[in-house]
Amino acid sequence: MKIAIACDGKDVSAHFGHCEGYAIYNATDSVIAYSETLQSPGHEPGRLPVFLAEHGVNLIIAGGMGARAVQLFNDNNIEVILGVSGPVDVAAQDYIAGKLKSTGSICTHHDHDCSGH
Repeated sequence: MKIAIACDGKDVSAHFGHCEGYAIYNATDSVIAYSETLQSPGHEPGRLPVFLAEHGVNLIIAGGMGARAVQLFNDNNIEVILGVSGPVDVAAQDYIAGKLKSTGSICTHHDHDCSGH
């Protein structure tokens, strides 16, 4: 399994579409390892789900994203977990340990930070 975590520095980004990049982790048999960081190609509607699918991603973790983006990720067979904050390494470890659950943080306003929605 390949996991992408929307990140700003070493922290989970509040909104996947405006993040600096994506920390990529590979998970095999309950072991997770950092792989690389992909620079964001920029926020262009519909592009990011395809971009991450092209890199073999199966799961995206972020603070928040719009409902349309969630649908586009699902259309590309990428699971979405939202409402996550804190260090990306902790989020990756929590996911593989079964401790990370989506809070359904759907952003409906694109002129502000989506955390907490």
